[in-house]
Amino acid sequence: MNIQIFGTKKCFDTKKAERYFKERGVKYQFIDMKEKGMSRGEFNSVKQAVGGTDALIDEKCKDQDLLALLKYLSDEDKEEKILENPKVIKTPVVRNGKKATLGYCPDVWKEWD
Repeated sequence: MNIQIFGTKKCFDTKKAERYFKERGVKYQFIDMKEKGMSRGEFNSVKQAVGGTDALIDEKCKDQDLLALLKYLSDEDKEEKILENPKVIKTPVVRNGKKATLGYCPDVWKEWD
């Protein structure tokens, strides 16, 4: 398994995801979305795995103005905005190769072994 966890240090679900993999002795790479964000390739891979750009958006995000703007943008422009502002992506994003999940999903991660 090649696990990557994209999240923020203050996100409780991200901390739970890290704990889940630590307790099972699974090595993972943590990427802080506030510092680094996702590359275009990582974004596209996650987008395909979770069912499109709209699935990535966190409706409970604090930046309501940006959420409103995203609703009116074309798909291409929407992707650019999300890459520029990774705070609108649901966290944690957990990747294992071509597979990915949004949020805390231990039931799905069990199947990855």
